[in-house]
Amino acid sequence: MLTRLSRPRALALCALPVVALFGVAAFAPLPFTVAQPGTTANVLGDVHGTPVIRIKGAPTRPTSGQLRMTTIIATGPTADVGIGDVIDGWFRTDRAVLPRESVYPTGGSEKEIEKHNLEDMKKSQNSAVDAALRYLGKAPGSVDVTLHLADVGGPSAGLFFALGIVDKLDGNGSGGDLTGGRTVAGTGTIEADGTVGAVGGVSLKTQAARRDGATVFLVPKAECKAAGAELPKGLKLIPVTTLKSAVSSLTALDKGAKVPSC
Repeated sequence: MLTRLSRPRALALCALPVVALFGVAAFAPLPFTVAQPGTTANVLGDVHGTPVIRIKGAPTRPTSGQLRMTTIIATGPTADVGIGDVIDGWFRTDRAVLPRESVYPTGGSEKEIEKHNLEDMKKSQNSAVDAALRYLGKAPGSVDVTLHLADVGGPSAGLFFALGIVDKLDGNGSGGDLTGGRTVAGTGTIEADGTVGAVGGVSLKTQAARRDGATVFLVPKAECKAAGAELPKGLKLIPVTTLKSAVSSLTALDKGAKVPSC
């Protein structure tokens, strides 16, 4: 026999499964990763006493200013992330809650993921060298470039490796530095032809950049909106699509000329 329920009671009964769901979710691990601003490193300098960029076979020039590649720190692929962590991340600007597969798309164990990330970094370094030498019109193999950046994986430092090589070999092409003496930070993958690609986590990377003294941030053009979402005060965003556009923008900035903006 059916009985008619009052509206308040009906709503209360309908809410029970939802309450139960949240009760379970409070204790169950969720398929998310929590990320935050990571370290930055000046590719024109040293890390633990070892130059990030070593060049043989061509004269290099002293540089001023900094070119800082940026990173994020994320919970590991097997870390338990609960609903409390997710809610906390949603309400903080220095945290981001991301689908686990977007941070660790290859899956596998932590060792397998670390190996994959290091392989990506190696490929990125090779592409950066090729892109920089092509931009400068130098034949591959005529200059020996060694890149060293320990404890960092993935391809997102590619653009800044390439910029560092260009700065050490040619600067702005007129005797000055690409940085104009500034601390310039940013992110972006790079292909051998100089194409810059998106990387993710840019709103966290802008925070890391400003924390470490950057006043300019180069961002892949496709990620302008994301980079501007939590942009720290005093940090200028410059969108880039290629190594050439990045060099041109930095040169124009130093001359006080107009540069692209997000």
